[in-house]
Amino acid sequence: MKRYRLLGFICISLLLMAHVHAEGKSEVIGNSTKKTKKKLRNVIFILTDDHRYDYMGFTGKVPWLETPNMDRLAAEGAYLPNTFVTTSLCSPSRASILTGQFSHSHTIVDNQAPDPGNLTYFPQYLEKAGYQTGFFGKWHMGDHGDEPQPGFTHWESFPGQGVYYNPTLNINGNRVAYKDSTYITDLLTEHAIDWLDKRDKKKPFFFIYHTKLYMPVFNLPSVIKVGTREIK
Repeated sequence: MKRYRLLGFICISLLLMAHVHAEGKSEVIGNSTKKTKKKLRNVIFILTDDHRYDYMGFTGKVPWLETPNMDRLAAEGAYLPNTFVTTSLCSPSRASILTGQFSHSHTIVDNQAPDPGNLTYFPQYLEKAGYQTGFFGKWHMGDHGDEPQPGFTHWESFPGQGVYYNPTLNINGNRVAYKDSTYITDLLTEHAIDWLDKRDKKKPFFFIYHTKLYMPVFNLPSVIKVGTREIK
């Protein structure tokens, strides 16, 4: 069976999750043992939609592709090219990431199957552990709309695939409409940064930022100019 590779950067976030629970560390001082607590890690999980595992500048797959920020993440962090997704479909894949289950267990087997109502998302555990948790972007889990989901102290999303311009966001249960050619990715990015700036700095945080890259069909020209180069 053909396996589809998942974007390696997703695994960085998942690996970080292994360290979010504080573990006691014993330190011997004289005849007594003092237990110290590790600092809880902050985690930012950025999930890009419909993104091939090798479509980043540093892989050299596409000569004209420039992704300086992703290149920096790879250079200063880790890139995991041999990471695989169990279900290469939108909603089932997200459900697996959030629950740690295969699609036959969480039952969201396609983009229409509903959440059965008994799933536990891993941010719920983080929230109970004192984390500030946020969700920004595309949820599109089965037939769910834009309603806030368990495990997130802050929520900003939209129904289904959403729109590119002038979106209506559900922000913590209140729907806010945006006009004047507001581009959804810029808007969500600004809101995510604002949330980070205004959060309680004494508490650890975790948030998911899921960019909307679902593309409609475009009538592209036969030749595209990129700088001085022409791509056919």
